Amino acid sequence: MKKLKAFKFQKLHLQVNPAKTMYMLFLIVTMSMMFVQPVFAATDVWSKATEIMKDVYNQILLISTIAAIVTTAVALLLMNFSRSGRTVDESRAWVKRIAITWVILNGLGFIMAYVTPFFTDGKWNG
Repeated sequence: MKKLKAFKFQKLHLQVNPAKTMYMLFLIVTMSMMFVQPVFAATDVWSKATEIMKDVYNQILLISTIAAIVTTAVALLLMNFSRSGRTVDESRAWVKRIAITWVILNGLGFIMAYVTPFFTDGKWNG
């Protein structure tokens, strides 16, 4: 059988420079202060979430309105300049779908803006 060799551990003598240590502590404290936001500047979590939700909804509504206008214009051009009855019928169906989707998206905004305040705190406030 082979004998296992014992490892010799050398003692490591670490020399700590007090000036570098103090400088590193200063940097750590200073950098931690830079990354901390004051608490008094923050608003309530729910009001911030509501604000973000309204902003996202407005951006979605803006993009969907532009997309609806462009696709409706293309469908109307196809409907007016097509010689095929099938293309006219498909274009008419697409215009109908686009209009319904756009009305639904705006209806959600109406509900959020005008109907939701009546139900604050889970009660009818009308």
